[in-house]
Amino acid sequence: MKSIIAIPLENGILCSHFGHCQQFAIIEVTDNLIVGEKLLTPPPHEPGLLPGWLAERGITDVIAGGMGQRALDLFAAQNINVNVGAQPKDPKELVSDWIKNSLTTGKNACDH
Repeated sequence: MKSIIAIPLENGILCSHFGHCQQFAIIEVTDNLIVGEKLLTPPPHEPGLLPGWLAERGITDVIAGGMGQRALDLFAAQNINVNVGAQPKDPKELVSDWIKNSLTTGKNACDH
């Protein structure tokens, strides 16, 4: 099974506000192994833009700290799975937890 996971970053760790991140870590997982990683700089922030932009890049899953309801709805429309409430960590550590089904998530850090 292949998954491509996007993680919003600020200073190299998970950014708590999805729409205002500096970069995305794009991590490819095949058969529960990390097989690729790259960093992408997103376009300037516009509400509703990032779900489609990430879908065009083949993203299947997102790990985020916080995300607005509109973005959640747009990802759902693209059949992209979203995990919100993740703690600020290194992206590979988050994906390793995700692979092991031990990713800790909590309350969505975004309230709008």
